[in-house]
Amino acid sequence: MNYREVVDDMRDECQTAEDTGLFNTILFNYDGWLNGEKLRVTAQMERSNPVLYRGWMMKPEEYQNLYVELEIRGIHLLTNPEAYANMHLFPNVYPVIKEDTAEMMCFPDGKVDVEMVKQHFNRFMVKDSVKSTKGTEFPAFFDQSVTQEEFDEKMNIFYKYRGNLLTGNICVKEYLDLKRYDEITNEFRVFYANGKILSISRNSKQPGTTNELPLELAEKYCNMKSPFYTIDYAELEDGSWKIIEAGDGGVSGLSPGQDAVAWYRSVYRAFAK
Repeated sequence: MNYREVVDDMRDECQTAEDTGLFNTILFNYDGWLNGEKLRVTAQMERSNPVLYRGWMMKPEEYQNLYVELEIRGIHLLTNPEAYANMHLFPNVYPVIKEDTAEMMCFPDGKVDVEMVKQHFNRFMVKDSVKSTKGTEFPAFFDQSVTQEEFDEKMNIFYKYRGNLLTGNICVKEYLDLKRYDEITNEFRVFYANGKILSISRNSKQPGTTNELPLELAEKYCNMKSPFYTIDYAELEDGSWKIIEAGDGGVSGLSPGQDAVAWYRSVYRAFAK
């Protein structure tokens, strides 16, 4: 791909950032570089640091390599590799948010002991350290009826969909019953920047009349070990709220319908100093 052209899925967002008049943009050969090509970046006559990465997910070791190669070129990413891994890998976040998220067990070798898991959870879901396979034929959850043999067979589907994107441990989480409004869950994404809430937005295409995320819960997690990150929250059937995901801010997408202009202006204000 021509590294001087923005990929389709990011083009509108890149244009929005430039249209604010607050940002200069630098492009690089993401696909080629991940496939072993030399890193290539567009030249910028006026480049200010630090630089905010905005693009697709990378494994922590890939992000670290990019960070180092950009440093050599005088481009200093705002989020260092440690901060990226702190929020990108859910097992790293889990100890801090444990009281406000589903209970989780991790299996570094990928060998899940189903009988042991069933002693802890009536129902459970599976993901790696970053993502699940939501929206595929892989089961949304398993219950007490599943056997080790059945589980291992289903995991072949999981590995097929995660493929080269498989990251970190296999994580087993307690399955939560999310509240639904006409079959739509009530999820919110919160961007955090420089120790403060940057934005709170509805994240599951739910109507604007659903219950709001409690502000005190969102404020509780303003000081994670990263300058720029996201946390996703969801309302449960009983009206309580739980954290369902966390991530690095640079690789987290805006919510459907979110005001990108306002968001980029907020990003600038958060880090302008």
